[in-house]
Amino acid sequence: MVIQQYSVNQHPIQTLLTWVQSQAVAIPEIQRPFVWDAIKVRDLLDSLYQGYPIGYLIAWQNPNVKLKDGTKSAGKRILIDGQQRVTALMAALLGQKVVTKDYRRIRIAIAFHPLEKRFEVTNPAIRKDRNWIPDISAIFRPDFRLIQAVNNYCELNSVENEDEIFESLESLKGIVNNPIGLIELNSDLDIETVTEIFIRINSAGSVLSQADFAMSKISVNETYGGNNLRKAIDYFCHLAIAPEFYQQLQEVDEEFTKTDYFGRMSWLKNENDDLYDPSYTDMLRVAFTSKFKRGRLQDLVALLSGRNFETREFEEEISERSFDLLKTGVMDFMNENNFKKFIMILRSAGFIDSSMIRSQNSINFAYIMYLTLREMNCDQAEIESLVRKWFVLSILTSRYSSSPESTFDYDIRRIHESGKTFIENVFSAELSDAFWEVGLPQQMNTSVSSSPSFNVYLAAQVKLKDKGFLSRDICVADLVSLKGDVHHIFPKEYLKKFGLTRGKYNQIANYAMTQSEINIAISSKPPSQYLTEALNQCNGGGLKYGGITLKSEMLENWKMNCIPENTVNMTIDDYEEFLEERRYLMAQKIKRYFAVL
Repeated sequence: MVIQQYSVNQHPIQTLLTWVQSQAVAIPEIQRPFVWDAIKVRDLLDSLYQGYPIGYLIAWQNPNVKLKDGTKSAGKRILIDGQQRVTALMAALLGQKVVTKDYRRIRIAIAFHPLEKRFEVTNPAIRKDRNWIPDISAIFRPDFRLIQAVNNYCELNSVENEDEIFESLESLKGIVNNPIGLIELNSDLDIETVTEIFIRINSAGSVLSQADFAMSKISVNETYGGNNLRKAIDYFCHLAIAPEFYQQLQEVDEEFTKTDYFGRMSWLKNENDDLYDPSYTDMLRVAFTSKFKRGRLQDLVALLSGRNFETREFEEEISERSFDLLKTGVMDFMNENNFKKFIMILRSAGFIDSSMIRSQNSINFAYIMYLTLREMNCDQAEIESLVRKWFVLSILTSRYSSSPESTFDYDIRRIHESGKTFIENVFSAELSDAFWEVGLPQQMNTSVSSSPSFNVYLAAQVKLKDKGFLSRDICVADLVSLKGDVHHIFPKEYLKKFGLTRGKYNQIANYAMTQSEINIAISSKPPSQYLTEALNQCNGGGLKYGGITLKSEMLENWKMNCIPENTVNMTIDDYEEFLEERRYLMAQKIKRYFAVL
């Protein structure tokens, strides 16, 4: 027999708003930026006035928690879908302020035209027009008198038909009696089930992540400071992207500026490095995994709720302990010394631009490893080397691309069990001779310029201080930082003449970082021509491509850019051979690079 895991009920909007005001239903997004524009709020009010349905809300019942004295406390209901609609109603009907993307608190006033039965977003022109009621929230105040309002409106606008105005305002005031569907999910449902239910019901098919649930759990628990913890995570992520927000934050949330969290993140006001701009999901993952020695965010949700995994009951002590541990993890994440040293490690591995890092999970676990090894009191120099190597390994092998949470969970547990031994064993197993000789060259058979292996190859060139292709003085690091040209060694137009398709001429083994002027000078010439001309300039010929005038220096430049020496003699018939040989050379460069990390 299938047991129904939810209930569906219709409630008047007024009842729902009362629940929210009394905190019987928690809205985790209430302190986060309101993403709707004012026109959407207007349209929502119009739908209610017309008697149209506005969809279902979904609430998840928090589990009952066993208190320290043995009694149980009923959990709140958390609204997991419908926050924007409820926030819009509270803004328009109750006059509450909303938080903008800059975390400023503003009013959204909706105006109503009783004669035309029309809603608009209030503006200066409407405020001057007597035919409009400029802010409908006045109609929903306890002291509002309908008869008096009708009389005042008719007198002000010389309206003779008072009944029409009465009917319009009465209908408007009555929208709070419109029913809205509330789907209440049982507290014992796991996150995956709740997510599946959400997706099936939500017509937009939006995806709820486990981080969203965790943030919801955090924000609604004011007993253990979850509201400020949630703000700390949000504000840090926003400051990392927009340091200028610091001044605004002091103005819009004075209360938060008195917390330890604010002091811990204040260094971001002068920080412009964008190599790692974490999202709240990234921050949660790092803080949780590094402190709880677990990788699945669903476990965080359970622990914050007080779940005892052995008894399967929910206990207040576990909830309190989990919040304290998560706070410590967040504070460690935000610590200026930790964060800047970690970024320094990434840069020292050759990853000097955010465009080179496509895997957030790889960078997240690298930070987790850094914080974990520091807590284990490992030698700093050894930590830096291990983190660099692990980061590169995870990118090259796509370690966290499939089932990342399971892999996070496995890796963090093994690190705590075996420490450096586990890490070194992974290096040996994953990066064997077969990987360098066969696996990696095969992996480089791709036309995706953002492929992990090509980004690691560029990082290797940066780390090894390679010069750009045919450049005497300009380094690959300069070209990456300044978004230099990615040159086709066998020029694209040259290959297209022979009917080669995009997938062939855009092979990453045909790419080299090059100065723009050199790239332009080469144009569509075949390599046999422009490389011969480059050698000629080393024999007293005029400079055509860069400033290299010594043959030994020219050949060394080809070598550092993994250009086979016999490329100078190659034709279109040799293109496949060139690609195969260069893939191998690029893989061997990465191998040498990995050895010195």
